[in-house]
Amino acid sequence: MTVKITWARASARRLERQFLDTPAGTGTPVADVVASMLAAHAQVLSAAEVSVGVRAAGRTRTDVRTALWQADGSPASLLKTHGPRGTVHLLPTRELPLWSAALTAIPGTGRFAPDIRLTDAQATEVVAAIADALDGRTLTIDELDEAVVARTGPWAGDRVMPAFQDLWPRWRQVLHRAGQSGALCFGPNRGRKVTYTRPPRFTPLATAEALRTLVRRYLRTYGPATPPDFAKWLAAPGGWATTLFETCAAEGGIEEADFEGTRAWLAAGDTSFPEEPVRGVRLLPYFDAYVIAAQPRETLFPGAAYRRALAGGQAGNYPVLLVDGVVAGVWHQRRRGRRTTVTVEPLGKLSARQERELDERAERVGEVLEARAELVIGKVTSGPHA
Repeated sequence: MTVKITWARASARRLERQFLDTPAGTGTPVADVVASMLAAHAQVLSAAEVSVGVRAAGRTRTDVRTALWQADGSPASLLKTHGPRGTVHLLPTRELPLWSAALTAIPGTGRFAPDIRLTDAQATEVVAAIADALDGRTLTIDELDEAVVARTGPWAGDRVMPAFQDLWPRWRQVLHRAGQSGALCFGPNRGRKVTYTRPPRFTPLATAEALRTLVRRYLRTYGPATPPDFAKWLAAPGGWATTLFETCAAEGGIEEADFEGTRAWLAAGDTSFPEEPVRGVRLLPYFDAYVIAAQPRETLFPGAAYRRALAGGQAGNYPVLLVDGVVAGVWHQRRRGRRTTVTVEPLGKLSARQERELDERAERVGEVLEARAELVIGKVTSGPHA
C-alpha cells in the first residue's frame, strides 16, 4: 500500500532531520551537521557559517573555520570545494569518496561554444595538471594559471572563456570538475586572495553505489521527492534523474509515496513521519540547503513569499524568515565592528510570541558571527544576494 504524506508532516521531518527543529547538541562535530544538510552552500562563507550555526548549539564561525583548515592550511574535517550544481559548498572530508563518484557521474550540459570548449581529453589533462600543481601546495588563482599552462600547453591559457565582463583562461571551465573529482579544494585566504590546495587522497566509491547512496540520502533528508526535484537540486538532466530513480526502485532501494496527490519517492522503509506540524520562527541565510532542496517550491514559498523571496523563481538569493515551516519573510544583516543589525521583513503580522522568538533567533545569528545582534523589524531594502 502506498504511504500518503502531507506537506505538514514532510516539512516537520525535513526540519527535524537537519537540526532545524532542535539544534544539534553542544559538542556535535561541525562535519556531522553539514552531513545532515547534504552539503552547505558556501559561495559566501559567512552564509555557510550561519547555516551551520543555527543548526548546532553553541557553534560559531570559528568552529566552522577550525573544521575547514588545520594550522598548516591543509584540509581538516570539512572541505570548501565544488559540490552540487558545480557551486561552492562545504562537504565533510570523510564523504569525498561518495560525493566525488556521484557528482562526476552527472552528464555535462556542454554550455560553452565549440571553439571555447575543452575536449574530453584536454579536460582530463587539465584536471590532472591541477592535482599535480596543488599537491602539497597552496596557490592563488594566478599562480594556478601559470602552473596549469606549464603542465599542459599554451592552449590551456587562451583567454577565451567569458566571465564577469572579462575573459578567463580556457582551462578554468573545468575548475568545478577539478573540485568535484578531488583534485582541488579551497585553502585559507592569502590576505584578500583566494587560494586552492589539494584534498587528502581518497578512493572514490563505485559509481553505481555512490549514485544509489546519494539518492537514498537525498530522500531521507528531503523526501518525499520526485526525479525532477532531484535533478533540480543537482542541476542534472531530467531524463538522467528519472532513469536513476527507476533503477533504484527496481533494486528495492526506494519506494513510492503519495505526496499531496503527487507520485513521489522515499528511501525504502523510511516511512515514519512526525504527527505534529512544525511550529516557530527561524532565520535561514543566503542559499541555505533547506530552501534550495525542499520541494515543491510553490508550497515552501506560498503566496506573497513566492514573489518577494525568490529571484526569477530561484531560491536562495534572499535570506528567509520561516514561520511554521514555510517562508514568511526576508531578512538582511549588516555588520559594523562587533555589532550587527538584523533587519527582518515579515510578510504578515507576527504574534507577540513569534516576535519574542524572532529576537532570540536574531541573537543566535549574532552569536554565530561572533557579534552582538540588534533586531529591527521593517523593510529590507537590499536586493537579491546583496
